[in-house]
Amino acid sequence: MTAPRSLSSDRHERLLSMRASRRFFDDADVETAIEEVDESQLVPLLEEFVHLPRGRHRSLHLRSLLVGLHLCTQDTGGKIVLERVTDILYFRLSPQLRTRLGIPEYEDHDQGFEAAYAVVRRIFHAMKDAMNPSPLPSNGHLSRAEANALTAAADVDDLAERERRLALFTEFVLDASVRPLHDLLAELAEVSLGIDATPVRTFSRGRRTNGPELATDPDAGWYVREGDHRDPDALVSDAMRPPAPPARKGKAKTSLVKKTSLKKKYLYGYDAHLIVTRDTEHDAVLLDDGTPNPGVLPVVVLGLALDKPGQRPAYNGLKVLDRLQERGYKPGYLAGDRAYNNSEPAEWQLPIRAMGYKPVYDYRADQLGKQDGTQGAILVEGRWYCPSMPEPLINATIDLYAERIDRETWVRLIAARRGYRLMPKQHADAEGYQRMMCPAEAGKAQCLIKPHTLGRGIHLPLVDPEPSPVGPVKVCRQKAITVSPEAGAKQWQALEYGGPEWQKIYFRLRNSVEGYNGYAKNPLAEAIEAAGSRRIRGIAAQTILLAFQLAHANRRKIAKWLETLALGGERPRRRTHHRRKIKKRGAWTPTGHLPSAA
Repeated sequence: MTAPRSLSSDRHERLLSMRASRRFFDDADVETAIEEVDESQLVPLLEEFVHLPRGRHRSLHLRSLLVGLHLCTQDTGGKIVLERVTDILYFRLSPQLRTRLGIPEYEDHDQGFEAAYAVVRRIFHAMKDAMNPSPLPSNGHLSRAEANALTAAADVDDLAERERRLALFTEFVLDASVRPLHDLLAELAEVSLGIDATPVRTFSRGRRTNGPELATDPDAGWYVREGDHRDPDALVSDAMRPPAPPARKGKAKTSLVKKTSLKKKYLYGYDAHLIVTRDTEHDAVLLDDGTPNPGVLPVVVLGLALDKPGQRPAYNGLKVLDRLQERGYKPGYLAGDRAYNNSEPAEWQLPIRAMGYKPVYDYRADQLGKQDGTQGAILVEGRWYCPSMPEPLINATIDLYAERIDRETWVRLIAARRGYRLMPKQHADAEGYQRMMCPAEAGKAQCLIKPHTLGRGIHLPLVDPEPSPVGPVKVCRQKAITVSPEAGAKQWQALEYGGPEWQKIYFRLRNSVEGYNGYAKNPLAEAIEAAGSRRIRGIAAQTILLAFQLAHANRRKIAKWLETLALGGERPRRRTHHRRKIKKRGAWTPTGHLPSAA
């Protein structure tokens, strides 16, 4: 046996000098974190339902844990690791602040760290369990039979209460992050929102959907890049799937049931339903001096909900919107992708209108043209029109898709629809019913059925209804009709589809939420899509950690915005990122930026 080499007498001293000394947090930063936690009112909220088990007195308070979570996001660029939280609370705060937070002192060695880490883990999981809306435990491979038994035996009311607590918690965390903008948001006449679901990975390897056992994060699911992102192997009704694309010419038709292998699945995780706000009255273009406009607030996240990919988009969106309304945000325009406006009207369209939001939608190619009707009036791409509106105007967007008309013709036809649009006679009542005037009665057209509307000038369209053996429809017999909220509810929207105002509102909101998704997914910052940025499994833990990540992204965006403003005649501290020129409004078409016909 080879004899061990003798160690030099100063080896330990040299290694100790190589070990980095503790880098303490600045007391001012810790004071700021304590102030933000106290002002967020999270501690009183958690104390209502986080009842710690009886026994030995807890050595770490919920308030101290929240301060540690907040400081951890500042230390890691938006990520939370409980080991880092432990290191911060017990070994990187000054003795004075540890005493103020009631944090006991542990020896700075391996046993001391493990003891402190156990304390942090226990109180975090106690907080998480009090808000866990899932009946399935994580970190183990449950058999499908065990999972079904646990789900069947679960107390539905208790799970609903825990879901409410989790929603409240995320609301308080996000609300605290945008507190510097509260007064500025309150000055807005209305708060317009964009909603979108973006996939985020979970720290678990997915299992086959119909396999014998579940993954270690049983609340997550497979995200699929195509269609509605729902797992094609999951048992869902055909009515919930998007329609199959038309078969190409010369090829035999195949079965509508598409077999999908595991190779086509994109990631295993959650859909994060994010709601962002932005000023729809102004573009985010730079001023003449190359600095941002101080009157245009940055885009920030106000709400969050997690669920399996492709599951219950309307339910999750509505849950967040309901909480926003309780927080006092004045409803404005609301734009989301097609997953939301393709929901059942009773689940999405009618509730958001009852809240006061004005929906702005895009449509699939098979939803264009005439969509519905009531009392003779027709719904064309979300708005009510005279039943005698010419066919070229009704089918303008359909003809554009079929390449029967060019972009300029489409723009002209969309503008010509305005003369046939029913006009509101009064605001909708509390139940959503609204009196709508015939366009001829509103002075927007001339109609042969109503002679008193003739002779107003050639600039107004002349409506020539086709004769009918039963006589004119109700909208043509009367000056106005009462339109119920249920009429055309699935496709109705507040703005004329494709018009300049629609393009301004819809794309500002949709681009904002998509842009924020990319901002928070930056691998050099919060990296919310990466599984490694949230290493605790289960929907409750994932929601808590993601809420803190998004709160950090909000603070980072607000701070960067303030640093790039030219205030008081001084140059900004930092330059803003390069922004391309905005395309001329009106250049958009449903098929893209089409070149003009030669």
